[in-house]
Amino acid sequence: MELSIMIEGQDGLNWPRWQRLATAAEDLGFAGLYRSDHYTNMNPPEKDSLELWVSLTWLASHTQRIHFGPLVSPFSFRHPALTARMAAAVGDLSDGRLVLGLGAGWQVREHEMFGLPLLELPERMQRFEEGLNAVSRLLTSDTPVDVDGAYYQLKQAILLPRPQRPGGPPILVGGNGVQRTLKLAAKYAREWNGVGLTPETYAERVPLLDAYLAQQGRSPSEVKRSVMVRGLFGRTAAELASKLAATPFTAEEWRARGALVGEAGQIIEQLAALAAASCQQVMLQWIDQDDIAGLEALASSVLPQIATL
Repeated sequence: MELSIMIEGQDGLNWPRWQRLATAAEDLGFAGLYRSDHYTNMNPPEKDSLELWVSLTWLASHTQRIHFGPLVSPFSFRHPALTARMAAAVGDLSDGRLVLGLGAGWQVREHEMFGLPLLELPERMQRFEEGLNAVSRLLTSDTPVDVDGAYYQLKQAILLPRPQRPGGPPILVGGNGVQRTLKLAAKYAREWNGVGLTPETYAERVPLLDAYLAQQGRSPSEVKRSVMVRGLFGRTAAELASKLAATPFTAEEWRARGALVGEAGQIIEQLAALAAASCQQVMLQWIDQDDIAGLEALASSVLPQIATL
């Protein structure tokens, strides 16, 4: 089991915070550092929002060990050719540590605010699949490719220089949908990332993913399994109670929504349950970007205990 940290990039992230978080993740022993790709939150007030690819470029050259990437970067923001070019470059700059999380887009407010076409859900998912196809072919093909889709067209397009990592950065597809998302993960991804799933629900998704992989002629080992969940960690019972009091849910209600909640021992138990459900990595959503002391306590009390999960 790997434990990584996930940050909401639109929720007050700026350079000082990002640099502190990157240093902490690198030095404290977390497996990776991931962040969302949003312009703003669903509701006011507006907060600092550090641009995704600029922040990842800095991260690539200022860390040495952790893997990292977007959870996830939507095609409603950028053309797949631009995404593929940036991903290949950042992947090379980081010596192959970038994981390329891709998505369809979902948050209405930011798309309306900045004039970005979100599309209705069926069209959005069609654009998503076309984008996955285009990015995948650009990253993996050593010869020029053609794409003739409803949303994207490429004519004899090739990425040069070729990515140093064979096939380029691994594509991650995030989401829980059994009809579309898992099928797309089976076809295009090297990592599937569930969102807010309990161990029980996660265990139900895994055989579905395996079946879709078999349909694609792929083995289960070709796709890493991870999950992104909210984290509420307390060094003491009193600290945990204080954090819970600032939220609309109890600890039990949070856990039912897939969150990891508790002191160190309880967090370890919940990570073990996810590992038993075939999850290989947890990206823990860390809401308080200034709580470096909490990350230090989490690392010292939890990381040594999960290495064998």
